[in-house]
Amino acid sequence: MLKQKIAITGAAGNLGNLLAYGLQKKDVELNLLIHNKKISDDLSSQQNVSIFKTDLADEGSLFDALKDVDTIVHFAGVLFKANPEKFLSETNTRYFNNLLNVAVKQQVKKVILISFPHVEGETFPHKPADGTLDGNPISAHAQTRLEEEKLLFKYAEQYKFTPVSLRVGMVYGKNILMIDAAQWFARHYLLGVWKQPTYIHLISKDDFVNATIAAAIKPNIHGIYHIGDEGIQTLQQFLDDITTYKGNHKPWRMPLWMIMFAARSFELYSSLSGKISPLTRDFIKIGRISYYGNTERMRKELLPTLKYKTYKEGITLFE
Repeated sequence: MLKQKIAITGAAGNLGNLLAYGLQKKDVELNLLIHNKKISDDLSSQQNVSIFKTDLADEGSLFDALKDVDTIVHFAGVLFKANPEKFLSETNTRYFNNLLNVAVKQQVKKVILISFPHVEGETFPHKPADGTLDGNPISAHAQTRLEEEKLLFKYAEQYKFTPVSLRVGMVYGKNILMIDAAQWFARHYLLGVWKQPTYIHLISKDDFVNATIAAAIKPNIHGIYHIGDEGIQTLQQFLDDITTYKGNHKPWRMPLWMIMFAARSFELYSSLSGKISPLTRDFIKIGRISYYGNTERMRKELLPTLKYKTYKEGITLFE
């Protein structure tokens, strides 16, 4: 039998690269789609890995990368840039629409969208997100991701491929971009967080990779899955513990206006310089919303046994 061929968009990005390393060890063929960033030599040199420079704004650049592909895992997008409200409808919704158009023409069998629980609005451990498409999120990031999910299931119904949305909690561990940024700010006594407790659903980087690999290679996987561990904690508790573990300063408890002022400053700098903005007002808007997903389907169909049940068990991943 032919090996399964899996394409990863945004394969040079943080989570896409993490998944690529995990899948490369499996008996599959990998097409890694990149745009500006490069793939490391130790990954690109593997016999089962092919690299394709693509642009999701240009459907024509995608055909070779998706030829004979069985499954797509879609990460690609723009995050750390000023004024996300102005570009996310383009870089999320329209770019994903382009990807789906080519996937249909190339007869791709399964499309996996990496999403997050925020698309259902505010949820809690006692009232978790349950896999619906009728949420009313307040942030541009969540609104446009929800539109992507709706587009995915609409296309799948029309063209008869398998749709999968993985609504992933916050992925933690060393070399996770936003986590590393928080540690840098904490190391320099600059990390702050609002006072109001915000519940977050977490998943270790190892369990995230294992769950996503299962979604990609296992048969009969379809629909919406929430990806998270068994821990119940707030963002404030999590940041306190991981910064202390690394010997950094705990985040200051700040009034919201101070954090918003910092975000505006970063966005202004990003607009003027063209460089990334590590914090935006929309990040704060989405970050202040508690989120927690019902992981029953994940545990039943994707990952029956977690490597780390809580971040306290997985805190060594920060070493």
